[in-house]
Amino acid sequence: MQAKLGTTDRYHTILMIGISCGIGRGLAAEYLRRGWFVIGTVRSSTVAPELEAMAAGMAGRLRVERLDMTRPSEIGTLRERLADDRLDILIVNAGISDHNVPVAEIDEAAFNEVMSTNALAPLKVIESLQDLVVERGTIAVMSSSRQGSISLNDRGTYDVYRASRAALNHLVRSYATRHSSEARTLLLIAPGRVRTDLGGSDASVTVEQVVPRIIDTIDSHRSAGGLHFVNAENEVVPW
Repeated sequence: MQAKLGTTDRYHTILMIGISCGIGRGLAAEYLRRGWFVIGTVRSSTVAPELEAMAAGMAGRLRVERLDMTRPSEIGTLRERLADDRLDILIVNAGISDHNVPVAEIDEAAFNEVMSTNALAPLKVIESLQDLVVERGTIAVMSSSRQGSISLNDRGTYDVYRASRAALNHLVRSYATRHSSEARTLLLIAPGRVRTDLGGSDASVTVEQVVPRIIDTIDSHRSAGGLHFVNAENEVVPW
């Protein structure tokens, strides 16, 4: 699983930040099924048995790297390890939630952890790895629709999680503005509420249901350029 991809294997290569569980693992499995070379990151140095099973029979098309994206030094180390790789797609899929209490009841450490993990760290990853993405490639970030959209906030729950996703959206939009002359496509993708640790066990949509839709949405924007905030059905989400 640690074998280096050769330069002739660059075409249809994807780097996914966060494949240890949930949507990330589902996306990795589906991209492998579709014939892609997948580089995926996990926070723990111990690779989950499910990832070992996923790699079996894939002829080295899955490579697992360790990354805690909240640690800038680890982002830099990953960049060095990937120096010879060229990516068609970079997907940043990682996030944590708060405990659904009003913001006044969140202690500073918990607030900082959510904001750093959900908003700051994804942009640090993108800034560090952007030049590995081919000229007309895609950079996609998992966001949220109702939680990330200011105009759709009509419930007021999960204050800090909502704020972190809105901050992520603004940071990506600022990034897009700074890089407006480049041909890469930037996507903020809202998968909806999915039955994962983050989405909850009572969510009506499963990972297996949403993953093909996400991939089809990403594929539909290939080489389109610009920034797009869309859901898994490729519908525009209001900011």
